[in-house]
Amino acid sequence: MFVSRDISELTTEYKIWLSELKKRYRRAQVRAAVKVNAEMLNFYWELGRDICDMAKESKYGDGLLKNLSIDLQSEFPGDTGLSLTNIKSARRWYNTYYKWIIKSQQAVDFFGDYTVSGRLSMPYFFANVPWGQHIFITAKAKSLEEALFYLSQVCEHGWSRKELEYYYLEDFYKKHSKALTNFDKKLPVVESVLAQQMLKSPYNFEFLQMPINYSEREFEDELVKHITDFLLELGKGFSFVGRQMQLTMPNGLTYYPDLIFYHIPTHRYVVCELKVVPFTPEFVGKLNFYVSAVDHLLRGKEDNQTIGLLICRSKDDTIVEWSFEGIERPIGVAEYEKEIKKLIDELPTSKQIKENI
Repeated sequence: MFVSRDISELTTEYKIWLSELKKRYRRAQVRAAVKVNAEMLNFYWELGRDICDMAKESKYGDGLLKNLSIDLQSEFPGDTGLSLTNIKSARRWYNTYYKWIIKSQQAVDFFGDYTVSGRLSMPYFFANVPWGQHIFITAKAKSLEEALFYLSQVCEHGWSRKELEYYYLEDFYKKHSKALTNFDKKLPVVESVLAQQMLKSPYNFEFLQMPINYSEREFEDELVKHITDFLLELGKGFSFVGRQMQLTMPNGLTYYPDLIFYHIPTHRYVVCELKVVPFTPEFVGKLNFYVSAVDHLLRGKEDNQTIGLLICRSKDDTIVEWSFEGIERPIGVAEYEKEIKKLIDELPTSKQIKENI
C-alpha cells in the first residue's frame, strides 16, 4: 500500500506533539505489560494457595495436578502457562512463603498486611518481578531474607533470568549478607530488609594504590581520591556528601566523622568510619554517637533514620554481635579486601630503570 503525506503539515509544533505521543504510547505499553504480569502472577499465587489449602484438607490425590493441567489446557489450548510444570511451580511459590511465615517472626511481621484468615495475599511489589525470576528465586533461596534480596535486585536493576542466575552463582547475596548489622532490631522490618541490602562484606578496594603499613589517613585520602570507584563499590544509589564534615554540638564542641554519604533510594544518610586495624568494640560506640549527631544536625523531615557503616580490616562476628548490645542506632560492620595493590613495591627502582634504558 502506498501512502502520501502533506508536507505542509510537518510543522515544528506537530513534530513536538508527535514525539510526546510516541513517549506516551511507550509508557502505556510498559504499564499494560506490567498490569498483565501482575494479573497473571496473582492468578498463579491464588492457584498455588488453593492447591495448598486443598492439600491440608486431603481433598486431592497425586493425580489431581495432572488432571487440572489437562482440563485447563483443553479450555485454553496452546497456553504454556497452564502446563503441569507451571502449576507445580505455582504451588511451590506460594507454599515456600507460607512455610517461611510459620517459622520466622520477621516473616510474620513482613507478611502481616497480606495475611487474611490464615491465607496469604500476594505482596503488591511481587508484580514488578517476572514469573521466570520468581520461579528461580523460590527454587534457590534458603530464607525469606535471601528471597527478598534477590527480588529487590531484580526490581531495581531489571535483571533478566540469565542475569539473575549469574549473580546467584556469584554468591551475590552471601557477599552482602556477611556485613553484620543490628538493623533487624533498630529499624522497621521493611526498612531493615532494604537497609541490609545496601551493605556487603568484604568491600573490594583493589583500585587503591597503597604502600605497606599505610595509615588511616592515607587510606581515607586514597578512597576520596578515587571517590568514583569507591561509590561504584558501595553500590547503586550512593552519593558523596563530605569528608571530615564538622558536626557542631549545641555546646560548641565539634566532631569530624570520616565520610558521610546519602543513599538516594532509601532516603537516608550513611555515616562511614574507616579502620585499617581489626574490629574492636569501642569503634561501635563512637560510630553510634556520630549517627546520633547526624540524625540531630543533618537529617531532614523527609529523611529516614541515619545508619552507620564501619569498614575495618577484619572482624570477629561474635565480638561484633556482642558490641551491638545496648547500641541504640542502626549500625553495620563490614571488612574490606586485604589485598590492596602495593604500587610502590611494584615500581622499578631508579637503578633498574637505568639498566633497562
